[in-house]
Amino acid sequence: MAHILVVDDDDLLREVIATALTQTGHNVFQAGDGHQAVELVRANTIDLVLTDILMPGQEGIETIMQLRFSHPTIRIVAMSGGSPHSKFYLDIASRLGARRILAKPFTPADLLHAITTVLAEPPAPPPLASASP
Repeated sequence: MAHILVVDDDDLLREVIATALTQTGHNVFQAGDGHQAVELVRANTIDLVLTDILMPGQEGIETIMQLRFSHPTIRIVAMSGGSPHSKFYLDIASRLGARRILAKPFTPADLLHAITTVLAEPPAPPPLASASP
C-alpha cells in the first residue's frame, strides 16, 4: 500500500501507530523528531507523513514548513495533544498544509480514517508562498 512516515518523540505511541499501520498493509518509517523526518523524506519515497506537533529538537510546525517547501505535493496529517495550546497548533498546521489534523488522544479508527481519506485524495497542491522556511 502506502509508504508512511510516523514522526513522534513518544517512542511507545510512535511504535503503536506504526504497528497499526503496518497491520493494515502500509510500509512504515519512523522518526523521533523533525530533523530525522526531513532526512527520511529526502532519502525515501514517502506518500504520507503523520507528524506530532510538540516535540523537542525540531517540532512539527517547522517540519511541515520544510516538507511543504522541499516536497510540495507530500500529504501530511498532523497530530497533537497534551497542551492547552494543541488546538491552536493544529490550526496552524492545517493552514500550512496538513490535510487532516488529529487531536490526541484519538482512536485507531480515527487514525485509519484520516490516513485512508488523505491517501485517497490527490497530492497536495504546492503552497502559495515561494519563500523558503
